[in-house]
Amino acid sequence: MKILVTGGAGFIGSHVCEELQKNYAGAEVMVLDNLATGSKENVPACFKLVQMDMRSPELTAFFAENKFNKVIHLAAQTLVPTSLKDPALDADLNVLGLINVLEAARQTGVSSVIFSSSAAVYGDNAHLPLRETERLLPTSFYGLTKAVAEEYLRLYHDLYGLNTTVLRFANVYGERQGMAGEGGVISIFAKKLANDEKIEVYGDGNQTRDFVYVKDIAKALCLALDHQGYGIFNVSTGEEVSLNTLIEVFEKVMKKKPQVEYLKVRTGDIYRSVLSNVAIGKALGLTQFTPLEVGLKATCGFFEFSRK
Repeated sequence: MKILVTGGAGFIGSHVCEELQKNYAGAEVMVLDNLATGSKENVPACFKLVQMDMRSPELTAFFAENKFNKVIHLAAQTLVPTSLKDPALDADLNVLGLINVLEAARQTGVSSVIFSSSAAVYGDNAHLPLRETERLLPTSFYGLTKAVAEEYLRLYHDLYGLNTTVLRFANVYGERQGMAGEGGVISIFAKKLANDEKIEVYGDGNQTRDFVYVKDIAKALCLALDHQGYGIFNVSTGEEVSLNTLIEVFEKVMKKKPQVEYLKVRTGDIYRSVLSNVAIGKALGLTQFTPLEVGLKATCGFFEFSRK
């Protein structure tokens, strides 16, 4: 089996590479990344890294030359503020970039494409925990591009028989997040606390998220390699955690009391979010998730080490 990981030098992609290296020894893995935010050092030495943008007109020729069986597509624009500031860039990367990947896959006999979507597709929905059957009402252009991308994947399955699996991630955190720019709330907090800086909370701190550790995300993406047909699955812990509770866990893990500044709510931010993980447990067998305190210890340890 020959697997391509787009965005494999980035945060989630690098952990996917580690999972493939550890548990899929029989697979031949190649990484495609433009290195805009990723790093060569994140890719295992045994995997070939090709520096190329997913929007490149040479992508189909690259696919044809390498005869990939399966693609884990992680290359994307991932920041809500960036999508609001530059929706054209967001759409170019997250929609047109995906189409280029899907066309290359269709034309070269790829059997499966696994796609990284987001809880952002649901918007500010009160029907918690959110199931995959909920109506999609994104409140940011980032969420909108992910919702549109999901429909392209459905149609590429329906029209061309390509196996396409959509994984909607809850709030992902872990080592190496946001090293080349803004990351998720946990990586931002961890870096600030490692440097003894105050942390900023947009809102009253009672807003909630479903925090899922990156190694669990990597495991889900690799399990989806064998999924047949078209499917949509949340990847989440199913636990709703407020930012104020998160700060308390940080205090316990880092053994220091954070200085917190509460600021005005940001446009496009969702107030409450928690996703059901029942479907992925039934379909892919993923039922065990890393406890928040355990994942935070590993994350904080990484940022403490990076600071030295």
